Amino acid sequence: MDELFLDAEVREEIGRGKVKDLRDKGFIPAVVYADGKDALALKLSHRQLIQLVHHHRIEGVVINLNIKDDKKHKSRPCLIKEIQYEPVHGEITHVDFNQISLTKAIKVSIPVTAKGESIGVRQEGGSLEHVLWEIEIECLPTSIPKDVEIDVTNLKLGEAVHVKDIIPPAGVKILNDPSSIVLSVSAPMKEEVPVEAVEGAEKQEPEVIKEKKEVPAEGAEEGKEGKEKK
Repeated sequence: MDELFLDAEVREEIGRGKVKDLRDKGFIPAVVYADGKDALALKLSHRQLIQLVHHHRIEGVVINLNIKDDKKHKSRPCLIKEIQYEPVHGEITHVDFNQISLTKAIKVSIPVTAKGESIGVRQEGGSLEHVLWEIEIECLPTSIPKDVEIDVTNLKLGEAVHVKDIIPPAGVKILNDPSSIVLSVSAPMKEEVPVEAVEGAEKQEPEVIKEKKEVPAEGAEEGKEGKEKK
């Protein structure tokens, strides 16, 4: 597990107007929540937090908060509970932390990555479908793996990797449904090709319904012949 550290200061600025001034000075407001304790309002360096975000995956990772003038704690191990963003420009506006114990198991989600190129893709023309991008695990904070890497080299067309196929590191328990599909190799979709007319084939003309001839009534023809004789 990578150890991440972040400096912080106790925040006296409370309220919308004061928080805006805080951001203008290069700080980001934050709050730390701990079981059975009051929430602690903090302020973080905007520059330091952005550097941490750009160089590390910080969700589901233990961050040690070094709080200035905190005589009770050398550092506070925390997990990020929520990050709030400004809707237009996407700037971080607030961070919530959950303080944790390093000796108590916790539940976190970690990413799933695929390693290699499968036989089903390379030789059989299939496509690799990444169904489950994260899995939920339970372990001590000091044992959280960076990710779960799955070797798909021998995965053939029509085959899949399920959660039950993943062998977790020692001390890590996977909480997802064992039957859930993580990765699979599926056949490529077939494109429908329009049927072209065969060269030289005659086009079928629509049937023309001809006008029905009237049949003269019985005896009408005889009357006509009698008049002509006269």
